[in-house]
Amino acid sequence: MNVSLTCSDLFFAWPDGDVLFDGLSFALGPVRSGLVGRNGAGKSTLLRLVAGRLTPQRGSIRVTGELGYLPQDLTLDTALRVDAALGIDGVRQAITAIEQGDASERNFARVGDDWDVEERAEALLGRLGLGAIGLDRHVGELSGGETILLGLAAELLRRPDVLLLDEPTNNLDLRARRHLYDAVDAFRGALLIVSHDRELLDRVDQIGDLRKGDLTWYGGNLTAYEQAVAVEQEAAERMLRTAESDVRKQKRDLIEARMKMDRRRAAGQRAFESGSVSKMAAGALKRSAQVSAGKHLDLHSGRLDAAQEALAEAEEKVHDDDHIRVDLPDTNVPAGRIVLRLEDHALPTGLRATVEIRGPERIALVGPNGAGKSTLLHAVTGEALPLVPYRLLPQRLDLLRDELSIVENLALLAPGADNNERRARLARFLFRGRAADQPVRTLSGGERFRATLAALLLAEPPPQLLMLDEPTNNLDLASVDQLRDALASYRGALLIASHDVPFLREIGITRWLAIEGDELAEIDAL
Repeated sequence: MNVSLTCSDLFFAWPDGDVLFDGLSFALGPVRSGLVGRNGAGKSTLLRLVAGRLTPQRGSIRVTGELGYLPQDLTLDTALRVDAALGIDGVRQAITAIEQGDASERNFARVGDDWDVEERAEALLGRLGLGAIGLDRHVGELSGGETILLGLAAELLRRPDVLLLDEPTNNLDLRARRHLYDAVDAFRGALLIVSHDRELLDRVDQIGDLRKGDLTWYGGNLTAYEQAVAVEQEAAERMLRTAESDVRKQKRDLIEARMKMDRRRAAGQRAFESGSVSKMAAGALKRSAQVSAGKHLDLHSGRLDAAQEALAEAEEKVHDDDHIRVDLPDTNVPAGRIVLRLEDHALPTGLRATVEIRGPERIALVGPNGAGKSTLLHAVTGEALPLVPYRLLPQRLDLLRDELSIVENLALLAPGADNNERRARLARFLFRGRAADQPVRTLSGGERFRATLAALLLAEPPPQLLMLDEPTNNLDLASVDQLRDALASYRGALLIASHDVPFLREIGITRWLAIEGDELAEIDAL
């Protein structure tokens, strides 16, 4: 396999001294590779290092050929024209000048071999679903999803040999995602994708698991990776149980060895005091017993040290991707009870919505970006339309007060519970002990999401209607799993706006609603 990207002995630490990578090395060929790991593991940082946006303190990065990079936080100047955003405005101007008679050497040099650049750009935009935007329009006229696809088009137009994509499907609607999937399938260079999008990661050839500064590669797509990790974890947990048992045995053996030594010492002392042996003989016996006992204790101590080392190695191999396990019986809604009713409800977007939600239904709300999904959810809560206690988890996780701890925030939402009860509830959401005392401002993105979800589900009164707005955006795979666990315990009605179809299928959606134009319509399952 030809090597397209090589990273050797990378060392990178943040200014505060926090070391992210120490000796990281890997090589990639012209295949599609997915990169997964917990939030904060350094996935985006690694892409920024490869792209040259950050500089490692040690090590080297070598890229064969042209490099393309689409960052997660892509921003384009809204005043730019589309051709400028694509990087072809200068070539277009030179071609136009030549066609109008200015056959200067400078114009020909500017065009080079790119005489067909306009046709290639328009064809590429068409393949990405942007055929209607035109090269002369301005970026400010595009939606957020169209801007991301335009950024991808700019990178693809340069014909990169290595392409880095950081969470490329975030904020893309279903139609835009499918265009991006097609672009990924068609790419023939080395592709490295950071993503939590299951459908996208099931299209790659290998998965890299970034964990504690180390990168482990697994052949196959995300499904194959999860199966391989499950087998590894079963073996690791068996090894851990064996190591724990051996440590307990070696501790018992060491205690028994010490007790035997103490009994022998006491017996020798009694024999000397009774006069049955001489002082010289007693001394010789004592010295011999001490040497023998010392060797025996050293043997058992060495075995205990070895067992503890084996235990530490076994613990390292067991992943700490804990799962939420929580029972929420107070959220239960009888099957026939109406929790929300909208009748020809008008929204500022022009949408007119008619819908009725009964009992513990699980409803997906889908539609293109800008159709009004978020507007509908906020209108429902803003006008207090639900007929039962409800909560909304918005895209912006700004419900908790940054200066307060997690448990203090929960106290505001569940004042009837005592502190011990609140802590016990938070422990089920993996905020155990001191973790519940962390100020919200110090939490990672995944932790903030989990804290906000815990606060909403544990609030008083318990919500019997839970509305979620694009909940899987910016979550790593472990956090998505934790959200799925929490929703499996939830017994109320769910209304979820999302483009993440695999996630929606996994949580058991019972009804699908789509915003089509200015109407809300029921559709078949996606």
